[in-house]
Amino acid sequence: MAWTQDQMAARAAQELEDGFYVNLGIGIPTLVANFVPADIEVWLQSENGMLGIGAFPTENEVDADVINASKQTVTTIAGSSIFGSHDSFAMIRGGKINLSILGAMQVSEQGDLANWMIPGKMVKGMGGAMDLVAGVKRVIVLMEHVAKKKDGTEDMKILTQCTLPLTGLGVVDRIITDLAVMDVTPQGLKVMELAPGVTLELLQSKTGAKLI
Repeated sequence: MAWTQDQMAARAAQELEDGFYVNLGIGIPTLVANFVPADIEVWLQSENGMLGIGAFPTENEVDADVINASKQTVTTIAGSSIFGSHDSFAMIRGGKINLSILGAMQVSEQGDLANWMIPGKMVKGMGGAMDLVAGVKRVIVLMEHVAKKKDGTEDMKILTQCTLPLTGLGVVDRIITDLAVMDVTPQGLKVMELAPGVTLELLQSKTGAKLI
């Protein structure tokens, strides 16, 4: 019925273009590194200070000193560079990153993004999210379509208006979930693609904003 997390990441990897500099956010977006097409050159950037991230390491390749912003061990590729976070944020704030693929807690039909805190829960801070959505040319959200709670109920994550503290206003260009691909347009959320077996009616029933 729905895409797995790996299938979601593979779909997001189709958004990559040759020569792109791309920032991958925490969570499902980090999986995109495993699906970069072999026929293009893409430079994956991590805000903790790395440019040129490869796929996740095998057991024999693990180096505890080489990590991404999610504190996951990663590999380097030929030409990788490692530097201070001040240089990393200079890239981001200077508009040098072509694409950022981020997770989210909520997205509105206008492309507003909430992805850094839930009130009442302990958080480590916003991290680089605010800089990324302000400084990067294109922002794609990659997330599960709904939030599944322990009691089996679901909270909608795509809404008319976000109810959580915002990371940025009108910053999201495309949303990729386990159910569909949607674009943020001036007219609202436009469905571009459905996961196999997912109907528009099912998608709408799990979305808190009107779909086009």
